[in-house]
Amino acid sequence: MIQFCKNCLYSDQHPLGIIIHEDGICSGCKVHEEKYKFDWKYRLEKLKKIVNKYKSKRNNYDCIVPITGAGDSYFIIHIVKNILKLNPLLVHYNNYYNTQLGIKNLANLRIKFNCDILIKNINPEIVKKITRYTLRKLHSDYWQSLAGHTVFPVQTAEKFKVPLIIWGAHQGTEQVGMFSHMQEVEMTRRFRKDHDLMGYEAEDLIKPENDITYEDIYQYIYPTDVSIKNIGIRGIYLSNYIPWDPKSQHEEMIKKYGYKTCNFNRTFEKYDHTNCYNYMDIHDQIKLFKVGYSKVTDHAVREIRHKRLDRNTGISLIKKYERKKILFDNLFFKWIGIKDQKNSLIFDVMKNNKYWLRKDVKKYKFNGLSKYLKYEKSKNKKTKKIYFINNSNINLNEIPNYITFGKGIK
Repeated sequence: MIQFCKNCLYSDQHPLGIIIHEDGICSGCKVHEEKYKFDWKYRLEKLKKIVNKYKSKRNNYDCIVPITGAGDSYFIIHIVKNILKLNPLLVHYNNYYNTQLGIKNLANLRIKFNCDILIKNINPEIVKKITRYTLRKLHSDYWQSLAGHTVFPVQTAEKFKVPLIIWGAHQGTEQVGMFSHMQEVEMTRRFRKDHDLMGYEAEDLIKPENDITYEDIYQYIYPTDVSIKNIGIRGIYLSNYIPWDPKSQHEEMIKKYGYKTCNFNRTFEKYDHTNCYNYMDIHDQIKLFKVGYSKVTDHAVREIRHKRLDRNTGISLIKKYERKKILFDNLFFKWIGIKDQKNSLIFDVMKNNKYWLRKDVKKYKFNGLSKYLKYEKSKNKKTKKIYFINNSNINLNEIPNYITFGKGIK
């Protein structure tokens, strides 16, 4: 029996683990309520005291900040430079799925914030080889992206002896209430392996069944515990000290720094992941295959918790968007070197029979979590309209092509 939170739209099937309490409210919603109870001025002052210890006395970098150019990158740097008064070294892992808009936003970020930035470009043929294997073995098109984005900052901290890494929000806390903000959870190798990397470290990819070698994966290897301890490397999350609200934060960054947004085919949200052809497309489709819901549910839950969306409208948005056709799967398969006729076979293997009922050869009936969501019958409930800004004239559908590296376009 699937149980849903009475407030948001998450169920007890959430892959990160969620608790539905006796009152019917989930652990994620309960932790979110902390945002309305804390003295955030006090918590920000506490953050300032923490980071002040790391200010360089030799005019070097004070901290490392991982960025993508999209998501919360602008807001993190804004806080780090303008509120915390730190001199950050920005680090960016190039996952090669770049959109024109993503390159433009990354270029604008470098100009507006005037920070030094290191960009990690791993041999694309190695990235393709790893992705072909993780797609087949882990059912993930994104392992290399998550692995690179989470390891490069730690490698850079080790190399430059800059111990402080500053991240945005902790996914486990924000989505499912895995931790309270009071616990001030920090970056760990274990969370990265268990959740970001689906239980596989880079070394675990070397198997007799594939042609992946140590030379292929060594750039994804996490620094040793001894090195981390000796340097004192730690990663802190701003969401423990600032009431995290991606919608309002993005809209502030649009006004202050000209962050550009776009429409997505599979969600009403227009701000996250503008940098990537895959995340809101094939990656989102794979998520629906595996866990029975897609990113639009995450967006609806977030907006319900922030009281900008009512539950019924959230359900309607999920049903409208979650099974929209993906647009860039052929682009992805062509890039990694898999022929078109194999695509459907790969997708069929990924379908979790808990959410996809096989009726015939290549014919499935969707039985995902949204099938069990119930509309509230109260006539007093008013529908809330929610508005997101699209301020770019870039249409990702016109000439889809990964931008390996570039300066961006107007």
